[in-house]
Amino acid sequence: MEYPCQWLYKLIGADETSLRQAVLEVIDVQEVTIELSNTSSGGNYVSINVAVRVSNANQRTGFYESLRAHRSVRMVL
Repeated sequence: MEYPCQWLYKLIGADETSLRQAVLEVIDVQEVTIELSNTSSGGNYVSINVAVRVSNANQRTGFYESLRAHRSVRMVL
């Protein structure tokens, strides 16, 4: 894998607003794209796609771990 590169995370949580806020708290780069991906049929969960340019494997893994640990995020793919 060559860095820097664009990386995509998919976050799953209870609501879109909380997930977006989690991304803004964790990812400290200016160029991040956040898009709604899906909503569960019962409306209990939503997923968003987060695209960000990462400089190296440590940064990529650090974002993943920090997002996974955030209270609003149920799962990171």
